[in-house]
Amino acid sequence: MSDFHLPPTEPSEPDVRKKHPVRRVLIVVLGIVLVAALAAGGYLWHLARTFDSGKQTISGALPSVAPERSAAATDSLNILVMGSDTRDPASGDARSDALMLVHVPGDRSGVYVMSIMRDTWVEVPGHGGNKINAAMALGGVSLTVETVQDLFGVPVDHVVIMDFEGFKGLTDALGGVTLDNDIAFQSEGAEGEYFAAGPIEVQGESALKYVRERYAFTDGDYQRVRNQQAFVRGVLGGVLNAGTLTNPVKISNVVREISPYLSVDEGLDAAAVGRLGLSLRSVRAADVHMFTLPNAGVGTSTDGQSIVLPDDEAIAEIGAAMDADDLAGYLRSAVPQD
Repeated sequence: MSDFHLPPTEPSEPDVRKKHPVRRVLIVVLGIVLVAALAAGGYLWHLARTFDSGKQTISGALPSVAPERSAAATDSLNILVMGSDTRDPASGDARSDALMLVHVPGDRSGVYVMSIMRDTWVEVPGHGGNKINAAMALGGVSLTVETVQDLFGVPVDHVVIMDFEGFKGLTDALGGVTLDNDIAFQSEGAEGEYFAAGPIEVQGESALKYVRERYAFTDGDYQRVRNQQAFVRGVLGGVLNAGTLTNPVKISNVVREISPYLSVDEGLDAAAVGRLGLSLRSVRAADVHMFTLPNAGVGTSTDGQSIVLPDDEAIAEIGAAMDADDLAGYLRSAVPQD
């Protein structure tokens, strides 16, 4: 599974709401639900009922106007995954603390997951320059989608909002998650835990500590994003294998545990998930490519906020690659070759 990001410069401002970024890692739910739809055979009806009865539907999630899709990208899909302070997108204090844009190419040869740093400074339609995570508070889900569409110049087809409360149940349902931890660290707090470098297994509270930690690192949020991506790779590696795909009980447990903590747009029901899952039946963990939107380091906005400066050239290149349905080509050119 590929992983591309620019090296950090310095950490962005501390976040006292320590638990909220956990929702970012729950992007794994999308992969799990898709896989469940194709793997369960005769169990599909039960899974569909579990998914539809558990998840919440967001009315008006997608703006009425979207960028025109190119002919090359006719069969591709772009799915915006958000982690919010609350699962209720109508809440007045909701903020999208985590953003991932998932690109599914038209040939269904893989899945591309791009993390967007929450403090990235962008133009929010109707509100001028702001951190991208402010769009939710300023105009709800629809404005967040519009902001992302304007940033990359491509349409967003579906939206998923995730809440972290189902996290422990998810790791329990999988029987733990094995991941490759690149930096040893001790999580902070009275009940801090040591995580060795190399392959480790996390579950329940340990998994929460692993993906939440940022203060143990000199580059703060940057390393936390990398750790969260490592966790997602570990989860997908556990899901996309024969031991899980051929175990209807295990799949059912995962869908049951996580669906109550999902909010999705009106078009993303069990039938749509099932169709997409079937089209991705050949995808395995090695075909899921994760990277972070490159940035130009940290800075200060005119009103004194600590922000992540956008890399306008990289944003334009990624937007063009998605419009041409060729993110694979962009990553090949962006990652230094040996």
